[in-house]
Parts: sequence; C-alpha cells; structure tokens
Amino acid sequence: MSALPSPLDYLPSKESPSSSTGSTGNNCRGLIQWRQLLEKQLDEKLEAGESIRSVVHARTHAIDDVLQHLWNNQHLSNQGIALIAVGGYGRGELLPKSDVDVMILSQNPLTEEQEGQVSLFVASLWDAGLEPGVSVRTLSECIQTAQDITVATSLVESRLIVGDKSLSLLPRRIVSDTWTDLDFYNAKMAEQSVRYGQHHNTEYNLEPDIKNAPGGLRDINQIGWIAKRYYRVVRLYDLVHLGFISEFEYNELESCEDFLWLIRHHLHRITNRNENRLLFDYQRAVAERLNYHSHESDHQNAIIERFMRDYYRAAMRVSSFNEMLLAYFYETAIEPKLKETSPLVVTAINDRFELINGKISARHHRVFSETPSSILEIFFLMASRNDAIGIRARTLRLLMLAVKGIDDAFRQNPMHRALFMAIIRGRYRLYETFQAMKRYGVLGKYLPAFGQIIGLMQYDLFHIYTVDMHTLILLRNLQRFGEDHSEENFPVVSQIFKRLDRKDIIYLAALFHDIAKGRGGDHSELGAIDATEFCLAHGLTQREANIVAWLTQNHLLMSLTAQKKDISDPDIIHEFAQKVGDMVHLDYLYTLTVADINATNPTLWNTWRASLLRQLYNQTRRVLRSGLDNPMDRQSWIEDTKKQSFDLLAGAFERHAVEKIWQEMGDDYFLRERPSEVAWHTREILLHGHETPLVLMREHRELNQDAVQIFIYTHDLTNLFAATVAVFDQMELNVQDARIITAKTGFSVDTYVVLDKYGTLLTDPVRNAEVTARLKAVLAQPEKAQNLSKRRMPRQLRHFNVPSEVTIKLDIVHQHNVVEIISLDRPGLLAQIGALFFQKNIDIQTARIATLGERAEDVFFITDSQGKPLDNAAASALAQELKHDLDAQSQA
Repeated sequence: MSALPSPLDYLPSKESPSSSTGSTGNNCRGLIQWRQLLEKQLDEKLEAGESIRSVVHARTHAIDDVLQHLWNNQHLSNQGIALIAVGGYGRGELLPKSDVDVMILSQNPLTEEQEGQVSLFVASLWDAGLEPGVSVRTLSECIQTAQDITVATSLVESRLIVGDKSLSLLPRRIVSDTWTDLDFYNAKMAEQSVRYGQHHNTEYNLEPDIKNAPGGLRDINQIGWIAKRYYRVVRLYDLVHLGFISEFEYNELESCEDFLWLIRHHLHRITNRNENRLLFDYQRAVAERLNYHSHESDHQNAIIERFMRDYYRAAMRVSSFNEMLLAYFYETAIEPKLKETSPLVVTAINDRFELINGKISARHHRVFSETPSSILEIFFLMASRNDAIGIRARTLRLLMLAVKGIDDAFRQNPMHRALFMAIIRGRYRLYETFQAMKRYGVLGKYLPAFGQIIGLMQYDLFHIYTVDMHTLILLRNLQRFGEDHSEENFPVVSQIFKRLDRKDIIYLAALFHDIAKGRGGDHSELGAIDATEFCLAHGLTQREANIVAWLTQNHLLMSLTAQKKDISDPDIIHEFAQKVGDMVHLDYLYTLTVADINATNPTLWNTWRASLLRQLYNQTRRVLRSGLDNPMDRQSWIEDTKKQSFDLLAGAFERHAVEKIWQEMGDDYFLRERPSEVAWHTREILLHGHETPLVLMREHRELNQDAVQIFIYTHDLTNLFAATVAVFDQMELNVQDARIITAKTGFSVDTYVVLDKYGTLLTDPVRNAEVTARLKAVLAQPEKAQNLSKRRMPRQLRHFNVPSEVTIKLDIVHQHNVVEIISLDRPGLLAQIGALFFQKNIDIQTARIATLGERAEDVFFITDSQGKPLDNAAASALAQELKHDLDAQSQA
C-alpha cells in the first residue's frame, strides 16, 4: 500500500513550547484532521481495489504510530510500564469506528508522577478523537481480573505497542497459569452458547448482527482464542504450520472474514458509528457499496436478496468451520488428557465406520476415496441409529474434501439413490441429518436444485428464514408431529400424521415444495416437475410420484382457501374437495400446510389460523365421505346448523322464542355461522331483548386466550364496519375475521375475531369495559367516527414499498362482489378501507383479514346499498379509487 499521511506531520514538534506535558488539548487537535485524512485515503484505496485486509491492517499500524508518539510525548518510555493493545485492536483488526482498547500494564503500582503522566496520555487519546477503552493494571491486578473469562480472552489477544518489552508476553502467560485447557475451552464454549441463544441460534436472522450472531466474526475469533491460547501463537495462519488448520480451511475462513469486514466497514461508514447490525435500514446501501447491480428483469429488491444470499452462505461456512475446528481441538487437545477419568467408548459399526463416544468416525483416512457411497452412508447411519448423534471432527474434514467428488455419475448410481431414500425413511433425527448434509455440502451437491436455494432469501417480513432453512424447519415440524408430546399443541394434525402410510412421500414433498424459488415462473409448477423426475429416478411408483408432485404444486392451496375464502359457504367447501379428490390427498395436504405455515414464520401460527384449517379439513372430510357426486344441499346444511345450535342451548329457552329470533336472521346467517356462534348469539339476544347496541366478548370456544370473539348486535347503520375497526385499532386489537350479517328486520349481527396484543382483554375488567364503552359510543353515531389511530408505523415496515393491488370479481352464485386488497400493513388500514367503502355506499357482508409480514392481504365480500352486486363499470371504478387512496395513504 502506498504511503499514508504521517501523524507526525499533525503533531507539534517537541521543541514547541506548547508541547509541554502540562496540556494536551491543543497538541492533539491536529490528529483529528489527520484521522479524517487517513480514513479518506483508506476509503479511496479500498474503492480503487485495495483489499479490505490491507486497509484494516494499515489503519491498525497508523493508530499504533499515534499511540507510540503520544506515549513518548508523556515521557512514559523506559519506566517499567507497557502500553498493550487488547481485544480486536490486539488482533490488528480496526474498522473505521472500532473500539481502540488498550491496557497500561506495570510491574508495580504507579507512582504519583506516573499516574499524572498516564492521565495526560489518556486525555490525549480522547483529544485526538480516538475514543479509547483503557484499563490500567499492575501484574497482580491483571492476575486477579484474569479470573473473568472476558478479561482472559482480551489478554489472549494482547500485543505490545510501546513500552517495557519484558511485560509483553506476561498477559498470555497469566491466562495460561489462570485457566486450564479444559476450563478455558468450556468457558468459551458456554459463552458462545449464550451468544448464539441471543440470536435465536441461527445464521439466518433477517437483520443479522454480523459480529455476534452465529456465523459472524465472533465465530472466527472463537477459533483463534481457543487455538492461540493452547498453541501459544499470535496469528491464525501460524496454526496452518502446526497442522491444526489446513491451508484450504484457512483460505476459506480468511475469505469469509474479508467479506464480513467489508460489510462492517460500510456499516460504520453509513451509520458513522460502531454498528454491527445489518438492519433493513442499511441493507440496500451496503449492497450498492459492494457493487451489487440490478438487471433489467429484476424486481426492486433483487440486489438486496443477492447480497444477503452471499452473506448467509458466508455465515454458514463460518459456522461449519467453527463447529468442526473447535470439535477437532477438543478431540486432539482436550480429550486425550481425559482418557483416565473419561475413557473413550468405541463401538464398531462396519469396516468403514465406528462410533466414538456416540459420534461416527471413519476407521481409516481412505474411507471416502475407496468407497464413495460412504459419503451418503454416514448420514444413513445418523438417520437409522439412535446412538449416532454426530460426526467426529477428523471424519468431517475428510468428508468435506470428498464432497467435491459428487457429480452426475455419483448421483445416477443406483446404490447412492437407494441410500438417499434410506436416509429419507430413517427412523431418527431427520432434521438433524438433513441439516448436517446441507452444512457439509452434501445435500447441495447431490441435489443441485437444492444447492441453488441455499442462502436464498426473500426481502420481506413474512419469510423470516432463507428458503433452504425454511425447508429444513418444515422437515423438523413434520418429524415432531410424530412425537407424543406434539399432540398437546397439534392434536389433530399429529394424529393424522401418525396414520400416514408413507411418510417418505410427505418428506419428499417438503423437500421439493419451494425448491424452484428464484428461477422465475411459478415455483410450485416447476418444483412439481423436479419432484416427479426425482421420485421416478429414486424408485417410487408413478402413483407415488404423482402424489409428491401434486403436493408440491398445491402446497399453498389449503392455506389460501382457509384465509381468503368464505369457508362457511358449502359451495366453497365442495369446490375445494373436488380439487383435493380423496382423503389420502387431504391428509397429506393438511399435514404439510400446518408444518409449512409454522416453518415460514412462527408468529403466523396462531389459534385462529389453526381453527380455520381445522374447520376446512373437517368440512372437506365430510364432503369426501358423502361423495363428490352428491351436490351440496344448502337447506340440509341450514337445518343441521339449527339443530346443533338448539342442542347447545340445552333447553334454556322455549322453542318458539328461539325460532322467532332465527326467522329474523335469514338463511345466509346459518350458512356462515357455526352452531357454537349461533347458540351464543341467540342466548344473548334473548337475554337482552332488542336492547342495542349489544356488545359482548368471549374467548373463542375452539381457541386459546390469544383469540377473542366480539359480538355486536345493533341496528344496521352506515359506516358500521369502519367505526368498529377504528376502535379495535385504537385498542391494539388485530382483526382476524369479520362476519357482518344484516337480519331481515334491519338489525346487524356482527362477529369479529380479534387477537389481543396484551392478552388482557378477557382478564382485565377495566380494559374490557373501555373497549365495550368505546364501541357503544361509536356505534351510537358511526357516521361521525374517524380513524384516530395514533400508533406509529413499526420501523421495519418503513423500508418496504408494497404497491396496493385491488381486484374485484363477481360471484354470480352468491350475487356479491369479492374484493381482494393487498397493501402495506399499517396502523388504521382496516378503518381506512372501511371508510372508503362507506363513502361509496358499499355494504360489507364478510371480511377475511390476513397480515403476512409487511403485507396486508384482505378479502371483502360486498354489495351495493341495495344488496346487489356492482356492475363491471362500478367495480372497475371502485378498484381504481381504492388503489389510489391506499397508495396515497401509504406514502403519506
């Protein structure tokens, strides 16, 4: 690297009167200008093609020079004191806003004169704009504080800057004397475990911390801390000469570290602070600084997705090396010393493998080269043996090299195909096995289409995992459905899963359901083609392959039907049943759908969605058992609902009184509402008479406490929906479903299902009364209701531009329009939509509300004020006005 500005040019000469030790401020102000020029030139060199590693080290050396001069200016040389860099600065890793951590180490307590000199030195660092982290310790104090693992770790990275050279090696010796090999290793691994837990134990966070999250810079540091302490080396590369790490592994780690350093460098520049979180706020700017470019066919977030894909892949590589190398250290440095107290338990498996303390180990180093099928066999052993809990580090090293040999010939080998299917059908640890296959490169090489989705993310708040991680979590969910404890949280789907004859079919559907994402086109259709080809090549029959392909192509069918259609409508159920065809497909699809939603974003799965899917499953099963050729008998459905509802009333009211209420409701009411709701409404109306408005709440009978049903019985009024949801928004109640039914006598019978953010609506009398009072007040004059939401839009939502989409279709059978709205979710959105409908004299019959990350996807079933559907011209005009108003509001 060419010469950088010297700090000496910005310091007063020693002969200058202002350079006396009594003051530092004026002496060091020039260094702020020097640092600005230094950073400017370093940025220019980086932009011109200089490596980030050279830039980082150049910055470190420049700061070393400054500290040496400031130290000497205070006449601290040759006084039995040393200035020592620790932490990241000790490693020589300074990014633009990194902490400059130093320790002033002395053999004996400082004299009064030395304390004054040290104080002036520290003040000069602040005056120079370095914002240092400084500790001042004697050797005895250093020994005492080294009991803390954080302090001990910083001492492992110690590096002499200036001062007494005899003190330079003592910090490392103190750590060696204070901590045994085993204790230091265990403490650092425990520390890493806690750190992982703070980041959800995954490399795939949407807004990752590139320093501290799994796969971040700390994982590389962790390898260095443990190995450097044991082998007494200064540089990570020294471990190559010692045989602890291979040249290939070192180069891979260095490449990943360079990439993470680049990201961190730009984060510091963008935020002008020591920022390590790759928030949505910064992802586009970092991607652009790293020269990710858009192509003509790209969507607006494509460069972010490409950049984050590279980040996730780098993080996965770092995690893999962290796991392997630390396990290798344990096996080679720690384990041999424990043989007397904890002897190895060795169990022979076959000529190729054995178990050592429960982990699979190759019996010789030629295993994979002599028997390529062993690459898959090792994972078959993990999936088929309950006592095989992992792979030994030495074997992992051999495996990661052997994976490069997986090619078309390997994939087409019948033995290898049989082994892959045996893994799918294994009895144990399906998720862990496939996670290991992915982590060590086997899955992506054997199934190249899967390799293409590794690290692939979608820039939204709905998909919180990369596509590959989502797929593996889906496999894990399916596996858990087969465990006894799953019946508590998933009682229906767990029983269905356990009775599936061929679980490998649903596992394969899970593996392929999203495998075609990122290619363009319909990923479900493309994935179905891949699935068919794979299944037939791996020994499945045509019928079995067809089921896998159908599940792959239709994996969204059930969730879309449940969330976007009126599943209380018998015709909708019959239409869905025709698409499913039989109970075999229904059972597979229901199980896959529940697992898929839970694997996409755990916050999406709530008791309301569970209820919708369960209702759709049960009603479809009834249709399939009665036969698809039998038309839906709407009158029979109505009578059945009435009978079950009257039974639930348990004879509390006279039949004629009940019938009188029901006569007012109309047939649609009994088609849309379930017997439990009909009985509840009827009981409350009979108890309260026609007193209006009647507002009641209860826990949903089929759900847990996070879902609340709110029943409103009032005279049919204009702006009723908008007024009601405005109150819900003000009280932070999220609407999941709305049924708005106008009785023959002009009364509105409305039922809302809301999710309570705080979970206190049914347990806090004050809050319950406040919601009830607000609803009654606004229902008294709904036409005057306003959307008074004062909630701020969450930070993350501000970074998403979701253009509003409005489609309006005519439902000829039911004589209403179906309005589908997609828009950016934001406080007050439902109230805004309701107000727009009010302005256009639109009546809402039913609403299905779904929030998917940053996107609100809501469906409304509407008529005009006369109860008739809109004609084409009116529907088109309404769609345009809705879209215009929603876009204008989202940009406000």
